[in-house]
Amino acid sequence: MIVRLLGEGQFRVDDSLLTQLNELDDTVEQAVEAGDERALWAGLQALAEAVREHGEKLSDDELAPSDAVIPPEDLSLEEARELLQDEGFIPDVPVEQPS
Repeated sequence: MIVRLLGEGQFRVDDSLLTQLNELDDTVEQAVEAGDERALWAGLQALAEAVREHGEKLSDDELAPSDAVIPPEDLSLEEARELLQDEGFIPDVPVEQPS
């Protein structure tokens, strides 16, 4: 799975990390629903850290479509509400990679 951290680039993460990322994503959604900006920022930071720690950063010249996009950690509640209208930042099922 390819995850883009806005402002940092793309990372390849193993699908085995998807459960952890979805749990963190749920925390972000709950923070937005509760109107808790500090919890939103903490959740986004945790998502980004998990990707940085467990992912492999792609080189800037390696372009691949992103399966998930994680916004900057200082996202406002209003911006988060707009971005979370469909589902969270992380897809619930692994995305098929072309062979």
